[in-house]
Amino acid sequence: MFQSTTILSVRHKGDVAIGGDGQVTMSSVIVKKEACKIRKLYHDKVIVGFAGSAADAFALLERFEAKLEEFQGNVLKSALELAKDWRTDKVLRRLESLLTAVDKDYSLLISGNGEIIEPDDGIIGIGSGGAYATAAARALVKHSDLSARQIVEEALKITAEICVYTNTNIHVEEVK
Repeated sequence: MFQSTTILSVRHKGDVAIGGDGQVTMSSVIVKKEACKIRKLYHDKVIVGFAGSAADAFALLERFEAKLEEFQGNVLKSALELAKDWRTDKVLRRLESLLTAVDKDYSLLISGNGEIIEPDDGIIGIGSGGAYATAAARALVKHSDLSARQIVEEALKITAEICVYTNTNIHVEEVK
């Protein structure tokens, strides 16, 4: 079983940043330390982070990208259509992965059972260290003047100190 990542998205002060660590672990062995689990899609206007089974994540990522093309970059409509497919397609139903998709207007968590969740506070954490990263980001939003990008970076560093499946090889992207 792969324990593969921590992804964190923060919407703060009008900016959106999403980041992930680089570690991929198989059982108790680190098999990769500089993986990139963040992708820019649809003319770099949408950024997606993924956690879970790598093969499943890439399959979902491809389908989401196709939906973005079909619906001209409309993240919400694309996520809704992907979730609909996820619940009705026999192959998709078996995929074990989570996606977080962000653009200038939306921060969405697309769950493994076809649900779409938009958090109240604009913070999404997924993967092995997702809960740690979310907690750290919420504290930083509340008690600092950091930018969205800085909050993502610092929260992921804090998570790497706690979660054995998260490292400090952090990759962050911002929605422009």
